[in-house]
Amino acid sequence: MAQKTMIQAITDALAVELEKDQDVLVFGEDVGKNGGVFRATADLQDKFGEDRVFDTPLAESGIGGLAFGLALEGFRPVPEIQFFGFVFETMDEIVGQIARTRYRMGGSRNLPITIRAPFGGGVHTPELHSDNLEGLIAQAPGIRVVIPSNPYDAKGLLISSIRSNDPVVYLEHMKLYRSFREEVPDGEYEVPLDKAAVTREGSDVSIITYGAMVREAIKAADNLEKEGIKAEIIDLRTVAPLDIETIIASVEKTGRVVVVQEAQKQAGVGAQVASEIAERAILSLEAPIARVSAPDTVFPFGQAEGIWLPNAADIEEKVKEVVNF
Repeated sequence: MAQKTMIQAITDALAVELEKDQDVLVFGEDVGKNGGVFRATADLQDKFGEDRVFDTPLAESGIGGLAFGLALEGFRPVPEIQFFGFVFETMDEIVGQIARTRYRMGGSRNLPITIRAPFGGGVHTPELHSDNLEGLIAQAPGIRVVIPSNPYDAKGLLISSIRSNDPVVYLEHMKLYRSFREEVPDGEYEVPLDKAAVTREGSDVSIITYGAMVREAIKAADNLEKEGIKAEIIDLRTVAPLDIETIIASVEKTGRVVVVQEAQKQAGVGAQVASEIAERAILSLEAPIARVSAPDTVFPFGQAEGIWLPNAADIEEKVKEVVNF
């Protein structure tokens, strides 16, 4: 079993599915010979040919429309939106068409589309490239939103997404692409969709988060343990639909909860988690639900990311507040 980065795990997953299923097609801006901006599709065109891994014009609306049409014809499209900040150009295809087609057609058609896109802060991208827009898609019924936090999950969740008959928006945090390695099995394996992971067991407080904030939560939990506070970390993995059962089981166990997201506080996923906890487990709480997030402002230019993005210190501070309530 090899040690791999998250970007290598994603490339592996794409290769596995292209090999296994002739209906899988990978396309997007520069994903062919160039291998994509982050080289997630490196060498795939050489191996599987230009008919199955190919470049598109610089038009996200065209990428979304092509994916929609191909899926209706029985293919399994895996389009890439080069940066998720450009999703507004194809919101009609994703939310207005893809998300509701099974309902519109009375369940007679599936839309097995997996839309990949990098997102997230901490890498000093230009404006519009880092925005955390997962909450926008999570509000749309009929489509999954999957966000891995590590290489093992990245490969297994991507394979599961491509094999699913439901449309999936699969988001890859740019800061995680090459920041660490872990063991990733060769060949095929699946990580279940719609199922959160208990990344770390704890008894004093539940930290519920996803994506790059899982890494920050682990750092915070390591420091908190030195002070005698045992934090449980829940990695949502799929942010729509939420794994309510795992969330509530953790909250009932610890009695305290901190919900963490990189996105602005008003941006949705964390608010939905907090709402579900309040509705289903409020009598199990020993302290108010706490939240850690970015401020409700436009994502700043790269020079200001460090003071804008939430981090482990912010999580530690909030955990201490709820533990000492």
